[in-house]
Amino acid sequence: MKLKKQVTVCGAAIFCVAVFSLYLMLDRVQHDPARQQSGGNFPRSQISVLQNRIEQLEQLLEENHEIISHIKDSVLELTAHAEGQPALPRHTPNGSWVLPPESRPSFLSVSPQDCQFALGSKGQSPDLQMLAVYSLLPFDNQDGGVWKQGFDITYEPNEWDTEPLQVFVVPHSHNDPGWIKTFDKYYYDQTQHILNSMVLKMQEDPRRRFIWSEISFFSKWWDNISAQKRAAVRRLVGNGQLEMVTGGWVMPDEANSHYFAMIDQLIEGHQWLEKNIGVTPRSGWAVDPFGYSSTMPYLLKRSNLTGMLIQRVHYAIKKHFAATQNLEFMWRQTWDTDSSTDIFCHMMPFYSYDVPHTCGPDPKICCQFDFKRLPGGRINCPWKVPPRAITDANVAERAQLLLDQYRKKSKLYRSKVLLVPLGDDFRYDKPQEWDAQFLNYQRIFDFLNSQPNLHVQAQFGTLSDYFDALYKKVGIVPGMKPPGFPVLSGDFFSYADREDHYWTGYYTSRPFYKSLDRVLEAHLRGAEILFSLALAHARRAGAEGKYPLSDYALLSNARRNLGLFQHHDAITGTAKEAVAVDYGVRLLHSLMNLKHIIINAAHYLVLGDKDTYHHDPAAPFLSTDDTRPSQDSLPERTVVKLDISPRFLVVFNPLEQERLSVVRVLVNSPHVRVLSEEGQPLPAQLSTRWGSATDTVPDVYQVSVLARLPALGLRVLQLHKSFDSHSMLQSSVRLYLPGHDLPVRRQEPVPVRVLPASTEDICLENQHLRACFSARSGLLQSIRRAGEEREQRVNSEFLVYGTRTSKDKSGAYLFLPDGEAKPYAPKDSPVVRVTEGPLFSEVASYYQHVQTVVRLYNVPGVEGLSLDVSCLVDIRDHINKELALRFSTDIESEDTFFTDLNGFQIQPRRYQRKLPLQANFYPMPTMAYIQDTQNRLTLHTAQALGVSSLSSGQLEVILDRRLMQDDNRGLGQGLKDNKRTRNRFRILLERRTTASKAQDGRPISFPSLLSHITSMHLNTEALVMPVAQEKPAPLALRSFMPLSTALPCDFHILNLRMLQAEQDESLPSAEAALILHRKGFDCSLEAKNLGFNCTTSQGKLALGSLFQGLELGSLQPTSLTLMYPLGTASNSTNIHLDPMEIATFRIRLG
Repeated sequence: MKLKKQVTVCGAAIFCVAVFSLYLMLDRVQHDPARQQSGGNFPRSQISVLQNRIEQLEQLLEENHEIISHIKDSVLELTAHAEGQPALPRHTPNGSWVLPPESRPSFLSVSPQDCQFALGSKGQSPDLQMLAVYSLLPFDNQDGGVWKQGFDITYEPNEWDTEPLQVFVVPHSHNDPGWIKTFDKYYYDQTQHILNSMVLKMQEDPRRRFIWSEISFFSKWWDNISAQKRAAVRRLVGNGQLEMVTGGWVMPDEANSHYFAMIDQLIEGHQWLEKNIGVTPRSGWAVDPFGYSSTMPYLLKRSNLTGMLIQRVHYAIKKHFAATQNLEFMWRQTWDTDSSTDIFCHMMPFYSYDVPHTCGPDPKICCQFDFKRLPGGRINCPWKVPPRAITDANVAERAQLLLDQYRKKSKLYRSKVLLVPLGDDFRYDKPQEWDAQFLNYQRIFDFLNSQPNLHVQAQFGTLSDYFDALYKKVGIVPGMKPPGFPVLSGDFFSYADREDHYWTGYYTSRPFYKSLDRVLEAHLRGAEILFSLALAHARRAGAEGKYPLSDYALLSNARRNLGLFQHHDAITGTAKEAVAVDYGVRLLHSLMNLKHIIINAAHYLVLGDKDTYHHDPAAPFLSTDDTRPSQDSLPERTVVKLDISPRFLVVFNPLEQERLSVVRVLVNSPHVRVLSEEGQPLPAQLSTRWGSATDTVPDVYQVSVLARLPALGLRVLQLHKSFDSHSMLQSSVRLYLPGHDLPVRRQEPVPVRVLPASTEDICLENQHLRACFSARSGLLQSIRRAGEEREQRVNSEFLVYGTRTSKDKSGAYLFLPDGEAKPYAPKDSPVVRVTEGPLFSEVASYYQHVQTVVRLYNVPGVEGLSLDVSCLVDIRDHINKELALRFSTDIESEDTFFTDLNGFQIQPRRYQRKLPLQANFYPMPTMAYIQDTQNRLTLHTAQALGVSSLSSGQLEVILDRRLMQDDNRGLGQGLKDNKRTRNRFRILLERRTTASKAQDGRPISFPSLLSHITSMHLNTEALVMPVAQEKPAPLALRSFMPLSTALPCDFHILNLRMLQAEQDESLPSAEAALILHRKGFDCSLEAKNLGFNCTTSQGKLALGSLFQGLELGSLQPTSLTLMYPLGTASNSTNIHLDPMEIATFRIRLG
């Protein structure tokens, strides 16, 4: 108590000093002689003096802001030491639970400069804004003749007389790491033969070229070839015959993938290339992802690539860009004011990346120059005119025919340099194909180049050969903006390849694995960080020998399995069923390994006496928080068995911010008390575990504990068996049964009241908001924020989409609905269960195909400011149906909504009435929102799903899809392998304070800080690990707090990744990659008490003192994937990041 008084007095005194200093500053400005007015006219000198004074005042205010920030930090440090435990809730006479006021006040201190960013830039606007392009185009799909989706191309024969056409034919083979066959089967059947032939055939003629992109396959092949063959590969790369393009582990999907995993697979590929071949990729190649995100050009640019290529873009956009010669452009991020994110991008103009659609506009002619299709082979030309081998007799005629196509294609671009890809899926797998393509093309090139009157220079080239020739032609160095080329910003979703065939189904296909992907990602990030910290502490203590370094190989394997799953037929849900199982087994295997890496690191870090550390793989010190019996089962949470001696829990918070969270653990007895490591009782709520709508699970209880978890840290808790009922706060349950009687299995001591279905609303309330539900349906109807009169209608309902009866139906890729969605009509009315308690209350509704639980946490801060929603979906008896969840509100959002791209940035969307319903769906990896000038409603998601807003005030998400047929895109299967899938969301309703229509019309938007943190909480759950030894009392355990200061709350530690040792790739080196992201945020949304101290620092961060008990040995800023050092390594450990930027540092901790 005494300390509390001291803190209060101290805080008040500092506040007075701050106010007084502000008064003095203003006083100084007012009495300034320079401010004396001279009549009505200010001389110029006085205006400049005035400007100086204003600038000085701004500076003083800024300094004052910093002083206040420091004051807050000191006050907080004092209060933090004074009071650590959350106080116990109490029950009021009217039956509701009240939480005592927070013993630790928390600050939201955002620097005014940090709010400027979201208000928009003074930069010039791009020439092509994709949102505007969509509004402009008619999407009329007129027949274009031989180029069906385009137009007739004409040219004058003398156009190249002064500047000859330069043609680069780029041989490639597109290798899917899993699609129709598994990764391994493809490797053994095709990929190894392609690469073996490549080494042989490329050495036959130095003019030959080849490009390769998937490092997952390349590294597997590398492990199986001789030193002699490896040397040959290095020679081919060194002399420019073989180019590694993009260089990622895979060619990732760009719709459903999260930016953590996109970066991780890029680092994995680039690190492999650097270690094994000593090469750094220069150009990006993405011919097959189904639509393109603007996140990718940002990541490639920050990895020091200078050019990139894309192919699967809506045919109407291709036609428009071809007609206006905008197929090549500088792709710029929407927030960029100084063009630092620009990267040169080439868009292919035609339908596909195969040979018939790459030499020019007429596939019937181009097919005749795919020499794998020579008569007698296994594939032929659908246009019924086969290729002919090139001879002296026909070379003039054949070359002229091909040149005509080259010239026509060239007319669609601004330069006289032409790119002509030559390849397809798994091409060049037999030596005969290498001979057929390379020998016949060389004859054509030799002829063309020998005829000066044709004004053409043709040759084999790599992708970078093409870009280099183009840059040279326009007179710039790679990376600069070529004069006369347009700047574009925005993205390329959603994709249609013909008619109204929109590829918007794959945003949801196989949601079970989309969810598992994110669970694995969160575990990988947590394991990377904890392993790096444990190893650094062990090395510092000289205990490296005792630490299980073999965990590094498991970590490396998990990176590669997560990377593999980012492939554009994996996370998309568009592979064969057996291939999906293969991916699932890999993901589960790595998930289990990561749980063990986290356990080993946590074991070391929580030991009070590190000398007692002993790693025993057969008997781990901690148990996992849950288990999954098979790759397609939902997790089963571990039940802690209570005994006379206390059981200990170690709780890991993988967030870089402290969090006040409700930690849930299952126990086998209702007689339990929860204590902190110091023995202080913690508020906890006891509830029963329900196995079904009306049955409790015998002898299993859920204990929910309110605990403050240190940033990136480990908190130790104790569970005691105790018959003292005062410390455990019980929840109460009401079960609303529809008409028919159902037997209810209850369990003491939690009271359950069984009631008939009611027509009254059910409302849950905490200090921040009140949510009301229909008692009949159990579904959310409205939300009211504290201190507001009006309820905001947030009406939720389930809907079902069918598919067309005509020939083209929905499948794994395509969404082709049979019209608008119809209400979901289950056979029986739902059972509705309401649980109320001091720390959380929830409404659960049990329908035939979906069970929903909406939970409201009664805790201060982030957890209590949004609604937690879980939908357990099982549509295995549906036929050609898709289940959707729609929220309808009174928000006047009109035709605008917002979706995220890869969890990295927000892209405004517009509902286009001129397009079919399915065209208006977009990917939602982490969030979508609608807003008007008063409110913003955000739907946060823990897994990627398809989302849309089909009318004003609505937001809807597709939960699962079951489709009985193939959609004719090569898969040859429907989607019939549905699983019971849990989709998790948070609904956040925020008040907007300073919004304007004009500002909302801009093609850029940002979440609030609260929204960012809510998303992190949803995607990064705390892991609860029970100490395994049940009998003996464990050694002294201490909570682990790795950070010595709080990170600014717009900073995110994306990863802390140990790099591999030079000699042995299964062991870690002394260096790690620290990857930081500074988030862009919108200050115009009201920020309530966040429950932790949130300050921003204008992008400044002192890394030297960040990690408690560790020294930062070195700090080298590098490119995103560590391939290039940026500047020299300095002694300063203070860094600065602009909003939205991601930066990588090579560091030594110890």
